[in-house]
Amino acid sequence: MLSFNEAEFVSQTESLIALRPRIEEVVDRLVDEGCDQVLLVGAGGTYAQMWPYEHLARRSSQLPVRAAIAAELVVSGDARLGERTVAVFTSVSGTTEDTLRAVDFCKSKGAHTIGFTGHPDSPVAQHVDTALISAPKAWPFDVQMLLFMGRLLSRRGEFEGYERLAGELAGLPRILVDVARQAEPVASAFAEAHKDTDYHFLIGGGNLWGFTYLYSMCILEEMQWLRTTRVHSAEFFHGSLELLEENTSVIVFQGEDETRPLTDRAEAFARRVSKDVTVFDTRDHALEGISPEFRGLLAPLVLDTVMDRVSKHLERVRGHSLDLRRYYRVMDY
Repeated sequence: MLSFNEAEFVSQTESLIALRPRIEEVVDRLVDEGCDQVLLVGAGGTYAQMWPYEHLARRSSQLPVRAAIAAELVVSGDARLGERTVAVFTSVSGTTEDTLRAVDFCKSKGAHTIGFTGHPDSPVAQHVDTALISAPKAWPFDVQMLLFMGRLLSRRGEFEGYERLAGELAGLPRILVDVARQAEPVASAFAEAHKDTDYHFLIGGGNLWGFTYLYSMCILEEMQWLRTTRVHSAEFFHGSLELLEENTSVIVFQGEDETRPLTDRAEAFARRVSKDVTVFDTRDHALEGISPEFRGLLAPLVLDTVMDRVSKHLERVRGHSLDLRRYYRVMDY
């Protein structure tokens, strides 16, 4: 597979799963102490990665849980923020300035801060109250967040299948390598067909809306300098559909939660207009060892693996490095 270090990928994924006992210990303590709000704080891609777990809590729990943009949280505040708030942060490098400022802000209000990162000596790891460290560069944060939110809801009596789900996650390294292998020829074909495409229209919903936002903004825009439109499948018919034309590249991210019919509806309309609709569907992957009722929860992680293959092939055919930036962490702002 192109630019895929299988041994490193497996090792990184195993390091995320290995955090389970520590995550459960932290969650149990916070529940016992009586937390009454959870803030899931991020910036850019790490903000978008919080949305599936806000979505999960909103569907299942009476506990206030919301995703927050780090920089906005600092300037706007949160009326509920206090000593019984748990604020969760993620940062691959542990150096994201907006995230670091938000950590300090939440601590100043008495909240307990938790940080997921791969660098124990990083500013974020050093500033949070509880640092949970994985292998360096491990991405995405879905495993940690699913364990964290699953355990939290389980302790509250709002997720009875948690223990079984957490046990099944042990098979993820093998499962995701299989996903990557299956996606490789599809990714190569998509990249070859779209090497000169400079605009993509992305659709997703439910717990894949965050990934839709992330792939649009953080990969296609930031890493490939391509123009995009991203729209939630439930909002597709309220404006953005007017941008569709016969040759518009439409990318649909389809999962297996209760919002699937909304994305089906948007896809069906897109196909009536555009001759270039590509659907990346988690149902196309076996995910052996994962119970049917948990497949939907893993959709962001599965499509992150699939679309990483697409990204690497876009990098190849376009001759545009995924590491190249003009402004991000290049200029002061």
